[in-house]
Amino acid sequence: MDGQLDQRTELSEFLRSRRARLKPEDVGLPSYGRHRRVPGLRREELAQLAGMSVAYYTRLEQGNGRNVSTEVLDSIARALRLSDAEHAHLMHLVKPTRRKKKPTARPQQVRASLLQLLDSIETVPAYVTGRRTDILAWNRMAAALFGDWGELRPQERNWARLVFLNPEYRERYVDWDQKASDVVSFLRMDAGRYPDDPQLSTLVGELSMKSEEFRRLWATHDVKEKGHGVKRMRHPLVGDLTLSFETFHLPDDPDQALVTYHAEPGSPAAEALRLLGSWGADERQPDAAL
Repeated sequence: MDGQLDQRTELSEFLRSRRARLKPEDVGLPSYGRHRRVPGLRREELAQLAGMSVAYYTRLEQGNGRNVSTEVLDSIARALRLSDAEHAHLMHLVKPTRRKKKPTARPQQVRASLLQLLDSIETVPAYVTGRRTDILAWNRMAAALFGDWGELRPQERNWARLVFLNPEYRERYVDWDQKASDVVSFLRMDAGRYPDDPQLSTLVGELSMKSEEFRRLWATHDVKEKGHGVKRMRHPLVGDLTLSFETFHLPDDPDQALVTYHAEPGSPAAEALRLLGSWGADERQPDAAL
């Protein structure tokens, strides 16, 4: 890739993919059955629902998002039945975050006080993620649950690379397909916010070449945000365990988030975490985060 994702192409393909998943009957329009040559809504049907001319919507779907108002984008989002995450992604594709300075390869920094907080969380696996699904810092329990990220090169401390390129993580997640989908959705959101990020472009290019599953998921243009939920893990020492996770975005840096995993009190998973904690694991923190 040439250092950035093509913003016009991203916008065009996203709108096409969202239109294709809707049927006329989903939005109260008559269906013409087998006489329809393409799946989903036609452009003129979508334009009618959004209250705009076909020509105007066609220009937008062709990637020309310049000078489009928020009100128009809101109308399109309603017509396409977009989720909150998809609505936000559409806004980012049309009005991406522009950095004042030229992008650099300098790694994100984790505040010293946040590193101290990680150290103080002794019974709960916790880590900090950044842009592009990078893993920026973690505590001893996270190393015990997920493996010692300190043994990896900095560029390999990345959820997308781990999930799609590391066979151990395919075994580590019982619902690997769901984890893979979540990771790609996060990268899609990131691409909408920062289409000029050369490191993100490089990552997407690498994964597209090395993983057929990534290529398939990336082509769906699905986006979603999961701030909490449940993951089923399979640990080589303690076996299967079901854990709840919570994601806390930092108020002063929305590109970083603290993620914690915990077990229901008294559950087999809680006992498994206790065993992992008692066996211990050497904590490794990336030099750049110290």
